[in-house]
Amino acid sequence: MTQDVYKIGGIGTVPVGRVETGILKPGTIVVFAPANITTEVKSVEMHHEALQEAVPGDNVGFNVKNVSVKELRRGYVAGDSKNNPPKGAADFTAQVIVLNHPGQISNGYTPVLDCHTAHIACKFAEIKEKVDRRTGKSTEENPKSIKSGDAAIVNLVPSKPLCVESFQEFPPLGRFAVRDMRQT
Repeated sequence: MTQDVYKIGGIGTVPVGRVETGILKPGTIVVFAPANITTEVKSVEMHHEALQEAVPGDNVGFNVKNVSVKELRRGYVAGDSKNNPPKGAADFTAQVIVLNHPGQISNGYTPVLDCHTAHIACKFAEIKEKVDRRTGKSTEENPKSIKSGDAAIVNLVPSKPLCVESFQEFPPLGRFAVRDMRQT
């Protein structure tokens, strides 16, 4: 999960972020989603010390081959290109719980979505159904709107591709917050 990208003299491009799942080690061919940039990890460092491998929870910098700083951004996700690589989603379906919103939310509503380190405008394309917050059972199909206290299944369309995963598979990439008018 990329939090920042630096250009370091004599070394090159160094993305910085936290390992969420799996292992990051030199020699791994990674793909950055959603940009679909593939490169080799040359080295991995934590607190200015070289690591043979980084594990979940480690905040690391890693040097990548032949990629410029301009090509990578905060919010990109790096993953093993050969083992279930991350991809950008043009749209996705999610369970949304409205915690604190002054009015009704209907199809077309476009707040900012914070997912891992990405911040991106995301349209509520279709509110498919209202669900019971405790059981997850459907209580209303195709509601006109939802309001504070409601839980719903919504099809979301980011303004540009976003790297998200199912909460069951990768919880850190399946969790998000929606913000509007400085309210989360």
